[in-house]
Amino acid sequence: MTSKLPELFNGHAPIDLHYLFWEAVLKFEEWEPYDGQPLVTFENSHIPISDVFTAMRTCTDIVPAALVGSVVARLNKPWVGHGPLGEMSFSTAARIMSLLIRKRRLNPAFAPAFDTAYAADWNRSRHSYNGSLR
Repeated sequence: MTSKLPELFNGHAPIDLHYLFWEAVLKFEEWEPYDGQPLVTFENSHIPISDVFTAMRTCTDIVPAALVGSVVARLNKPWVGHGPLGEMSFSTAARIMSLLIRKRRLNPAFAPAFDTAYAADWNRSRHSYNGSLR
């Protein structure tokens, strides 16, 4: 991890790091095959998105639902979160994104499809919680 990013405090990330994580996911979505790894800017420094995901690997904060949809839409299998609301921690999201980056490094043509329908269904199901624990 680079020292340019803020440290976690008892498993919690500063809000700047949350925003940077979101930006890194968006940069991953825009990453064209055979291009170099995207960079994000933090305090006038350019940081590879993989460093952001590495910095968040132990973060226990909960990822906003809109961002979870962007992460799970790239998975080959359906993702089921913990608890009745299907929450995902930044740690889980960071590990998923780190895996996708490793796949991309091994195969530069690998560009996981973003399934917008799946992301929309996932977000819609999250907001239609009816109180049952199934």
